[in-house]
Amino acid sequence: MAVQGNRGKTQEVLSSLPLQILFYLNGWYYVAFWICEALLFIYKGQTFPYPYSNIVGEVCLLFLVIPLEKMRLTLGKKGNLTERVVALLLSVLLGIAMVFCHIYLLIWQTYVLRAEIILNSIQLTFLGLEMIFSVIAIITFARADTYS
Repeated sequence: MAVQGNRGKTQEVLSSLPLQILFYLNGWYYVAFWICEALLFIYKGQTFPYPYSNIVGEVCLLFLVIPLEKMRLTLGKKGNLTERVVALLLSVLLGIAMVFCHIYLLIWQTYVLRAEIILNSIQLTFLGLEMIFSVIAIITFARADTYS
């Protein structure tokens, strides 16, 4: 698709629609994920003999990932729409940090329930797809800057 510029020049839109859809859907999924994860922590705290220091650390991690995920999604959305390589690259770097957070929640926390395995696997799938599409968009944007 071409967009008419100010001086009669046409400019091709390079933003990735699949990437933007993934960012949008992941935003909604992450809210549901966080609520379910918080409820699961309440359940685990009441049901299992959870060491106090472990549950405090894991709940802190759950609260720390909120601003990271918000920044990652915002940078990714804005970087894709404005075709900025730096914003998308920062989104990918924050995505790598989020992968490690979700791997911790999936494997290394004190008690891992089947529901958490499902929730974290879906989130890791979103992260993986977004990072793949982000790298493709970064390459597309960088190549377009080279040729213009």
